[in-house]
Formats: sequence, structure tokens, C-alpha cells
Amino acid sequence: MGSAGGDPATLPAVLLFRRPDGAVSATLSERFVVLDFRASGEPLPAFLAAAAAEPDPPRAAIVVGGGSVVVDASFLDAVPSLRCVVSTGAGVDHIDLAECARRGVAVANSGEVYSADVADYAVGLLLDVLRQVSAAGRYVRRGAWPVQGDYPLGSKLGGKRVGIIGLGNIGSRIAKRLEAFGCVIHYNSRNPKDSVSYKFFPNVQSLAAESDVLVVACALTKATQRIVNKDVLEALGKGGVIINIGRGANIDEAELVMALKEGKIAGAGLDVFEHEPKTQSELFSMDNVVLSPHVAVFTEESRSDLRVHTIGNLEAFFSGQPLVSPMHADSLVQ
Repeated sequence: MGSAGGDPATLPAVLLFRRPDGAVSATLSERFVVLDFRASGEPLPAFLAAAAAEPDPPRAAIVVGGGSVVVDASFLDAVPSLRCVVSTGAGVDHIDLAECARRGVAVANSGEVYSADVADYAVGLLLDVLRQVSAAGRYVRRGAWPVQGDYPLGSKLGGKRVGIIGLGNIGSRIAKRLEAFGCVIHYNSRNPKDSVSYKFFPNVQSLAAESDVLVVACALTKATQRIVNKDVLEALGKGGVIINIGRGANIDEAELVMALKEGKIAGAGLDVFEHEPKTQSELFSMDNVVLSPHVAVFTEESRSDLRVHTIGNLEAFFSGQPLVSPMHADSLVQ
């Protein structure tokens, strides 16, 4: 079940639940005995049972951020030796942090590895929606320009009031980028941030009512599931645009589709969806909607940084040092 460079007897075992690139795979195999779920071809229960029965059962696991493997009580019951979970995403909605804490299982996420790239992407989505870059490109490609004339006007970004839900690592970077465009920044979070001068709104509906653009950049928790609902969309209004680089379930997707169809909001830029990889087919024909397949986090540079970061968390755990990017139930940003 395992593979490693060197003497496996001297290497700690790690469960792997993602398909790594060649560099990640080589680095992992040099340092650990890798028990690879995808390579095993086994159902998850059988794979976990076999891992638990290893002579030196695994004490750490790497899981995909937002992936199909959920680290909950039943998962931890199956591998009682597990004492560390490293997520390759910033979001940890697939990990029961409270249950991990109760059992003494340390949890780490990707830290700030993706923050700059996601912030860039959020701004890109917003520019695309407002200036209709993708839609205008389709207009040219289908030969409409010579026949139908100039493409309809878009809307400028400068001066827009932007409400950000979740002013954490990513939300703060989005705010700074949009400040450079001359946007006015508002935000909602669990508590006001003393370090910023942006206007704080205690609830998302009031934030939406005072915003031209609503950016979802919060973690997915019970409190933030469908935090953007029908009332929030109505408060955002006919000229409003929504951008989501958080999690799909932060928005009531059915209500969003309805609001777009009925012209209750002006547009949307979505990198995440409620039931990925499935998306609402009604969105496909909407020129005021920009869609992308949950790729805001991915660049060549971030992939390389993630490799270093993930190995760093594992090596810190196995050497008894503090994790590079520890996560606790009270550290989730809204």
C-alpha cells in the first residue's frame, strides 16, 4: 500500500487523498511512506481499514481542500492513530474542527499560499462582469460585430461601492486591490476590524443595501451557509453585481439564478458552485454572468508554494514543532 524512497521502517506514514503533481509525489515519497487513496482503487472504508491495520499506522493525512473526502467522527474512528490533518485548501469546511480538537488531532490549511492569486481572480471576475469582456469576446467570435455593430456599453469599476463578506487574508487583499481602482470599501465580518478604516456593517443585508458590488470571501460554516439569500439579493438591487470566490454554498444558488433571470441583480462572477462540478445550466446562456471551474487558487506559482507549505506542515508535525498554518474552530473568518 505504501511507497517511499529510503528505508520505509524509518519513515512516518501519511495518508494521501489528492492527486499530486510529479514534484509533490517525489518529495512526499522521499520523506514519508505514502498511502495513496486514489492509487489504491479501493472504496474509502476499505482503504482506511487497511491503513489502520498497517504495522506502523499513519499519524497524518493530506486532504484536498473542499474535496469529497470529509474528515469527521467516522473518518477519525476508522484511523484512530491519526493525529494531524493537512488540507491543501484555505477552506476547511470538509474537516470537523471541533471533533478534531476533541480528539487531539491537529489541523492545518494552506495558509496564505493562495490569497494573492484568489484576490487577483476576484478582481478579474468583477472587471469581466462589469466590462463584459468574455461576452464581448463571444460577440466578436460569432461574427456579430460587422452585422450588429458596436457591442453594448459596460459599466466602470472605479467609484463602485464594494461590500466584502469576510475580511480575512483574501478579503483584505481584494479590498486593497479595489482601493487602487478608486472603489469605496465596506465589509461584514463577525466583529469589526480595528486595523481598517472601511465601514463595518453588522449584517449582510444592510451591507448589500449600501453596495454596488457584493464579494463573497468568507469561510463556509453553519453561520455562513447561504448567507447570501433572497433578501440579500433584493437588497443588492437591480444594478448590483455579486462575485463569489468563497464557497458555492455561501449563496442560495437557486435564488441567485432566479434573481438573474428576473433582472433583480445586474450580474455575477462565480468561481464556486453549490454542487460542484455540477452547475445550474440556466446560467450558461446569461451574458451578464461569468463562470469558471473553481480555479481562482491555481497558478504555477501557487502550486509550487503549496508543495513547500504542505511538506512544511507535515515535517513540523512529525518533529514536534508548531504547525506552519494551524486551524482552530474559532479561527474561521467571516
